[in-house]
Amino acid sequence: MAIIEVNHLTKEYQLGHLTSAKETALNALRRLTFQPTLERERFKALDDVSFQIEEGEVVGIIGHNGAGKSTLLKHLANISKPTKGEVIVRGSVAPLIEVGAGVNPELTGRENIFLNGAILGIPKRVIQQKLDEIIDFSELEQFIDTPVKRYSSGMTVKLGFSIATSMEADILIVDEVLAVGDLSFQRKCFDRMEDLIKRQGRTVLLVSHNIRQIQRLCNRVILLDHGVIHMEGDPQKVCDRFYEQSDKKIKDTMELSSSKSIGSGEIDLMELYFCNEFGKRTEDLTYKKDCSIHFKINVIHEIEDLTFGFGFHTTDFLYLTTHNSEEQINIERIPRGITEITCNIKQLPLLPGIYSIRFGITSGKSARTIFYGENMKHFQVIGKIPITIRDGFFALDAKWEQTDANTAAI
Repeated sequence: MAIIEVNHLTKEYQLGHLTSAKETALNALRRLTFQPTLERERFKALDDVSFQIEEGEVVGIIGHNGAGKSTLLKHLANISKPTKGEVIVRGSVAPLIEVGAGVNPELTGRENIFLNGAILGIPKRVIQQKLDEIIDFSELEQFIDTPVKRYSSGMTVKLGFSIATSMEADILIVDEVLAVGDLSFQRKCFDRMEDLIKRQGRTVLLVSHNIRQIQRLCNRVILLDHGVIHMEGDPQKVCDRFYEQSDKKIKDTMELSSSKSIGSGEIDLMELYFCNEFGKRTEDLTYKKDCSIHFKINVIHEIEDLTFGFGFHTTDFLYLTTHNSEEQINIERIPRGITEITCNIKQLPLLPGIYSIRFGITSGKSARTIFYGENMKHFQVIGKIPITIRDGFFALDAKWEQTDANTAAI
């Protein structure tokens, strides 16, 4: 039997409650005359969500801001009540939903430990046995008898995390609080989570925007999008889908930004476009596939001794690569009129993500600038990649091997 069941869960919120005096009076009149009143629009934070979680599962919940992640966790922790549907939880829950969730600022750190234990139904003698462990893990021994309202936000989260992960609850719900405190404490948090998952076999629900962390810790991932389950299952497949959604959103946003270019007025860049390995125009390039970049220019005045160049950069202008034409083609002169220059790329090494292109033209040995522009066109790289090369911007053509120490010594 599943330890958590979510059946057709729907949560609606009314967008705003204040109305004008005129609207209030009109609604009162409508009620007296048995006419329908005008209600404000209702927002569905969750819309008919259903899933089950088995005991011992580690489930990640991901999605963009406003997707319904935290709302879902609050229902699982019995902090919020559904508009429709039901949530069945078979076991005790230790929620760590927000910064300082469950921590009373008027009480001391020590008193909060006992309060949270009592809320979870843990006997006082058991809490007493764990008291030193919780205080030691939180690194707050010097302040444990100080009211929490005098703690910094980081200290409050340290205490909350220590309490939630030390109590013997059946289910741990964690929302964006693993990376708390300094680097050494963050390392302790990760180690504690891995101990709960791998050695103690706890059921854990984890919400995080750190997708690498989700892939590492979870054995199943649920992707929420506008309050509905968009996809669930294998962590790598679901996280790949999330990356694609994020990249598209970034690309759509970046399309609104304008490019920056300078020039001598001798040419105009009329068009810049990509073609895939089949020679068809595309907006999306594929990792490890051939492609080509096409620059269509209008030459206003005849130019001699030209060099073309382009480069890729990230959306925050980190230059990744540059490629010039001078060692591959010799363009002595381009007459007036429209002409097109193409650069073919073999097995594009850029990892999936959003990038932009810069383009330039120089003339003569002194490399006089005819045209230069950055952020000329945004494009998305798509494709499946092995988990061994997930971080970074491009893939190395590399292979691991093991050399026997005895053989190497001979």
